[in-house]
Amino acid sequence: MLLLTHPLVLASNSPRRQQLLRELGFDFTVEVRPTDELFPADMPAAEVAGYLAKHKASQFESDLSKCLVLCADTIVVVDNMILNKPANAFEAKAMLQQLSGRSHEVITGICLLSSRGYQTVSDVAKVEFKTLTDAEIDYYIQHYRPFDKAGAYGVQEWIGMMGINRIEGSFYTIMGLPLHKVYELLLPFVQS
Repeated sequence: MLLLTHPLVLASNSPRRQQLLRELGFDFTVEVRPTDELFPADMPAAEVAGYLAKHKASQFESDLSKCLVLCADTIVVVDNMILNKPANAFEAKAMLQQLSGRSHEVITGICLLSSRGYQTVSDVAKVEFKTLTDAEIDYYIQHYRPFDKAGAYGVQEWIGMMGINRIEGSFYTIMGLPLHKVYELLLPFVQS
């Protein structure tokens, strides 16, 4: 494990983010505080993920006591429209049909809150799906229930394995935690 000068709190219930941060070599605890995921309607899509990550971090500001808080948010953007988490199978199918046979962007914003203040960065990856059949989409939704994922899919799951033709950028950004950016933010706090 990489030892930090302060305890690290990951403010995310995502098992994927927890696994990735562990594999990056950091020890942490998980604490999530209720936060709305609202953003200004006129905000450019490229700024939304970073804005939401910082908003999540702000829930820890009042009682920040010598710890580091890491927050993240991932969005999927197609035709300048943000695809959030689907509420049900109908919404998931509509999203995957919209992504089928085309490219889209996945933007993950991360925010590190420390005694030094907020440090927020975002990373963008481009994903190209093959044309997906309704049967493939239905199979994926039925077996993987992607209702906790922006854009209704997980790149590391079956649909990513068989349906993604091309990725430009970090695979981990698409998974929801751009590890190269996280490492850069935490590096000043690594004990030498």
